[in-house]
Amino acid sequence: MNATVEGRLLVRYDLIRAHLTAAAAFMVVSMLGGLSYSFQLHNLYPFSGIEWLSPGRVRLVHTNMAAYGFIANAFIAGLLFAIPRLTRRPILSDALGWVIFGAWQLIMVLTIVGQLLGYGQAIEWGETPIFVDPLVMVGLVLLVINMAAPIVTTKEEGLYVSLWYFLAAFAWTGLVYFMGNYLPQFWVPGTAGAAITGLFIHDLVGLFVTPIGWGLMYFFVPMLLRKPIWSHALSLIGFWGIAFFYPMQGVHHFLFSPIPMYAQYGAVIATIAIEVVVLTVIVNFFGTLHGRAEAMRGNLAIRWFYTGMIFYGITCLQCAFHVTLTFQKIIHFTDWVVGHAHMVMFGVFGFWIFGLFVDLWPRAVGRDWVNPRLLTMHYWMTTIGLVLMIIDLTAAGLVQGFSWASLAPWSESVIASQPFWIARTFSGLLIIAGQALFLYALWITAREPAVTPSLDRAAVEAA
Repeated sequence: MNATVEGRLLVRYDLIRAHLTAAAAFMVVSMLGGLSYSFQLHNLYPFSGIEWLSPGRVRLVHTNMAAYGFIANAFIAGLLFAIPRLTRRPILSDALGWVIFGAWQLIMVLTIVGQLLGYGQAIEWGETPIFVDPLVMVGLVLLVINMAAPIVTTKEEGLYVSLWYFLAAFAWTGLVYFMGNYLPQFWVPGTAGAAITGLFIHDLVGLFVTPIGWGLMYFFVPMLLRKPIWSHALSLIGFWGIAFFYPMQGVHHFLFSPIPMYAQYGAVIATIAIEVVVLTVIVNFFGTLHGRAEAMRGNLAIRWFYTGMIFYGITCLQCAFHVTLTFQKIIHFTDWVVGHAHMVMFGVFGFWIFGLFVDLWPRAVGRDWVNPRLLTMHYWMTTIGLVLMIIDLTAAGLVQGFSWASLAPWSESVIASQPFWIARTFSGLLIIAGQALFLYALWITAREPAVTPSLDRAAVEAA
């Protein structure tokens, strides 16, 4: 069987297309929620007086749809493409894949409705209503069964490092979600519950989003560059480093809290240690790029991937400093933290997802991009907007922190923050304008007549 035919049999492009479409839809919901929330800082909140659209509830929709609606759907699409290619076996059941797709979108809708009606849990990043959590757990179990089956049953000799990351994420994600959404709610109250909440906040990033994200990069980057990863040994060091250090970091979200100081110090040390590990991963990918730097200009997916890696390096360097108690005295609870969160969740994983869209959408719809210039404009508007937002929020955080440290009245820090909040809103508008172009590019490409040769070429490249 030739590579083209085999590729079509292994990969369910209709499922990939469905998850990418859902990811784009929930990205819009998340961004509109974030934009609406930012207007309250200018006394221009568009839903003033409407309880179920109050800023606090809209913020929950903004963050949860970014994590579970946008990132999770897009990553599932990436897994649906990468795992069958790496194992040369299809997912366990196409029907189960559609059940998972429908169930996950239902969970997102129930989450939005529940949060807007005031049923969100008081757990950061775990605000999914308590009646939704059992559905999430069942959905995760079904997803793992469907995705892990080809990995477990493959006849390929040895498992490529991407599959290591995927299996680890499958094992960790359900445990992390259960820990964060059930233990503080029912069994571990008070300070101990707060410590578990901190672990959940960071483990959601480090043990769910990070391993799947890096696993997809280890698959897509060598495929698109047409060369193997620079160092297999470094890829394993990165994997085991994340597995060892990431679970201990979460308490750094609650420095200067009643949580015992040994736990806080341990989180600081683990956070700094993981940045050293991450450096090996970044070196590995830029070593892979060596000799193929022209791909940054000629391949937009590669440009998204490596821009995200640059943001990842900056994020980790920043984290290694601001996790120390010296920095925390200034930046604790300031907009610095907001800028940091946007840089990692959108600047890293969001950018990687846009790279996945650039590569996977033509494969999924069977058509070449109709207007690649729109994609280039989307890249620059999104990148410039995010860079401006990060710089702005970082500066705002320093202004706020030094104002508080000087014991000036709280109102002075609010007044001083106004110009920065205005700049944040405008940078957000630039980002959203870029997404409008992106959505238009997706739509006009999907509605064009199918071109089979494009799909054939894609299958050969991925085989």
